Amino acid sequence: MSSTDTPIAALPGDALRERAVDQLRAELGDALIDTLVKPGDDVWVRVRADAWHEAGIALRDVVGLDYFCFLSAIDWMPSPFGRGEDDPTQPQAERDMTIRQGYTGGETRFQLFARACSTTLHFGVTIKADIGDDMTMPTWIPCYTGANW
Repeated sequence: MSSTDTPIAALPGDALRERAVDQLRAELGDALIDTLVKPGDDVWVRVRADAWHEAGIALRDVVGLDYFCFLSAIDWMPSPFGRGEDDPTQPQAERDMTIRQGYTGGETRFQLFARACSTTLHFGVTIKADIGDDMTMPTWIPCYTGANW
């Protein structure tokens, strides 16, 4: 049978991950800025900075994510010095210095990332927030003890 003889089924949704986003939206309201659900793969959400702590509590208590994976930050400004894989013997290419904040976008150069997972449902959510000029964010230690590293 050729591939043209087989009907192509629509990709199924991902009720588990979509439900997590719906739960966050119900809990955080307009503080949930953007989301991306990759069915069967991953969830990304962006929240307002002033809702960072509240989002951590919601991930734990409402969505049921019981495991804190990591916390990190990123500077989205491209390096003016090039990339590590560039050949140093060649002339430097002109650099595109446009800031692109990845999944769920962003409004600032710096962003804070965290990931929490469910050890029983085997999925996680990566959450991020734009960091303001003061470069401070509320702690997640009251949300997840693992954040105290």
